[in-house]
Amino acid sequence: MPIISKHTKVAVGLSGGVDSAVAAYLLKQEGYDVTGVYLQCWDRKADGCDSDKDKIFAIRNAKHLEIPFLHLNFTKEYKERVISYFYSEYQAGRTPNPDVMCNKEIKFGLFFDWAQKEGFDFVATGHYARVTTAAGKFQLVKGVDDSKDQSYFLYLLDQKHLAKTLFPLGEMYKSQVRKIADKENLPSSKRPDSMGICFIGEVDIKKFLEERIEHKKGPIKNSSNEIIGEHDGVWFYTIGQRHGFNVTRYSGKPLYVIRKNIKENVLYVGEEDEAMSQDFSVSDLHWISGEPPRLPIDCNVRIRHLGSFIRGTIKKINAGMVEVELKDKAFGVSPGQSAVFYKDDVVLGGGIID
Repeated sequence: MPIISKHTKVAVGLSGGVDSAVAAYLLKQEGYDVTGVYLQCWDRKADGCDSDKDKIFAIRNAKHLEIPFLHLNFTKEYKERVISYFYSEYQAGRTPNPDVMCNKEIKFGLFFDWAQKEGFDFVATGHYARVTTAAGKFQLVKGVDDSKDQSYFLYLLDQKHLAKTLFPLGEMYKSQVRKIADKENLPSSKRPDSMGICFIGEVDIKKFLEERIEHKKGPIKNSSNEIIGEHDGVWFYTIGQRHGFNVTRYSGKPLYVIRKNIKENVLYVGEEDEAMSQDFSVSDLHWISGEPPRLPIDCNVRIRHLGSFIRGTIKKINAGMVEVELKDKAFGVSPGQSAVFYKDDVVLGGGIID
């Protein structure tokens, strides 16, 4: 961590969960001037949102730690910047990642900018990730706990963010975090880990989409272009999905979504090997160093949070797009997903699968 003085001010995003509470505790123990900040981004209990309960636990954690507590309401901006993106991507037949967008627009967008304007030296979160330096550049590094690493969600950060961000849990395992929370009697010590969409929680994605996207019946076809069933609208499905569609002709083997024709509203399904991909293109590239690496480059590729690291080669197509060639096939590579590139434990950057 950086040099500390009693005047080094840190705004910690307190979610009400155990991770952010322990992050705040560790920073205070290190001697930082810590303020807990609760970010409210959703308020609809019908969606399974626990924002009221989360805020209560955030307040209790701050009181227990004897640190100031602030509440920022980003509900309007969250709906405009994250949820609208979520719906529009699904409607276009793509598979978005709202947690990546949430980090970009809210935690390291609005919250980060607010903290800078308010005179805080750093922001901190309970993410399992690390920040290091090499050759005069800041690096985003995966967390040491492979089962909790969240670097995938953070690939859109850049040098200005990493220079002013602390990840106190990056060198820790979840079991250690729980032990600290129990030992210090933190109010959130027994709360389960949050799941689902960032700031909303665990929801039924299809029901959530149905609030804005209408059903439109269409045919399900196999790879031989034979109609074998009917679906509710291709935008409700993602590549690699196994359930949620009905077929009238069944081979006996599990079927997965392998392709979508958005224009004609046709859903294609096939066996597992048909849902595998070995090469794909990636656009909307972001490189954490601020400069693209010299291509081609061999690296590890991850196409979903906590997904396997697959060896691959990144080759340049043009200034805004690369081709990824994997050494082994990957299951369920879907347009709209983020592909994140790693050199050992260091995040190089990433982009959106086309």
